[in-house]
Amino acid sequence: MNITTFPIIETERLTLRKIEESDSNAILFLLSDKTINKFSKRPEDRGKINISDTIKHIQKINKETENNQSIAWGIALKDSKGIIGTICLWNFSENYKNAEIGYNLKPTFQRKGFMSEALNAVIEFGFAELKIARIVAYTHNQNERSKKLLARNGFDFIGRREDDDSDVVFEIRNS
Repeated sequence: MNITTFPIIETERLTLRKIEESDSNAILFLLSDKTINKFSKRPEDRGKINISDTIKHIQKINKETENNQSIAWGIALKDSKGIIGTICLWNFSENYKNAEIGYNLKPTFQRKGFMSEALNAVIEFGFAELKIARIVAYTHNQNERSKKLLARNGFDFIGRREDDDSDVVFEIRNS
């Protein structure tokens, strides 16, 4: 993977774009909201993060993109500048043939098809542009919405995660 220019992805209703420091309030909400993070394994002090911590987090994820370690997009409605969620490809294998996908979305935008739209666009980008062979998703075994989202969008259920039995594994392969 060699990203020299950040790839902006347009869908019917969304723009997937680089996360900027000006998105810090939205990112703070996404990182600390109890509803969004109900099934996430985040440090206990995550609820105590502030804007300064969030800006450092944004700088870190953008540096990881520059270093070809991950790529994280802010999900924005086409008619809005603010982000409603994030989606990323990360945890690439050494040869960049496998990656993990992660995502989150503000509760008021859930159950409207936005994450399916973003997920499909990122899968297409990963397979077509990055030549990834396999994308894996880990989700909590009680997170029914995430499991349904993955299944609806072509991911196959693989089983329980070996190193953490509270998570289940899904994958999609480039055909």
